[in-house]
Amino acid sequence: MQRMRILGIDPGLRSTGFGVLDVQGPQLRYVASGVIQTASASQGDLPARLKLLFEGIRELTARYRPDSSAVEIVFVNVNPQATLLLGQARGACVTALVSCELPVAEYTALQMKQAVAGHGKAAKAQVQAMVQRLLQLPATPRPDAADALGLAITHAHAGRTVERLQAAGLPRTTASMYRRGR
Repeated sequence: MQRMRILGIDPGLRSTGFGVLDVQGPQLRYVASGVIQTASASQGDLPARLKLLFEGIRELTARYRPDSSAVEIVFVNVNPQATLLLGQARGACVTALVSCELPVAEYTALQMKQAVAGHGKAAKAQVQAMVQRLLQLPATPRPDAADALGLAITHAHAGRTVERLQAAGLPRTTASMYRRGR
């Protein structure tokens, strides 16, 4: 059985979580996790923050050499401005992954929570605890890193099915998937 390395990304403008897993058959092995912080750029300097995210993702792909990636799909927030900013952060992350020639799978928070915690309404603490348990980590990962690891776990379990659907010519996502996402 061949090993596959997955890079999970939980995009955020201030803090973007990342998680790296090796998958071999049903076995998941933790490699690394953490966050990319954009606090070094001034809060009003959106281009500088997006550049930090872009460069951070490219650095992660160079360091860990993943075979594929999984990114959370942005949900429509109550605050339209926050949704637009989050969408731009996500765009910088996806663009960095694609510029490194990585396949990008997309999952909603609901899909990730269902895959990791067993239900789509799981609280952050539940996701953190399940990620810690599934990966046999000595400590609870911080929330952004736990979500990114959760996305990688989701892709490890669902990725082959998604790839088969795409190979059959079916779309990766549908509008209804986005609506049900949160």
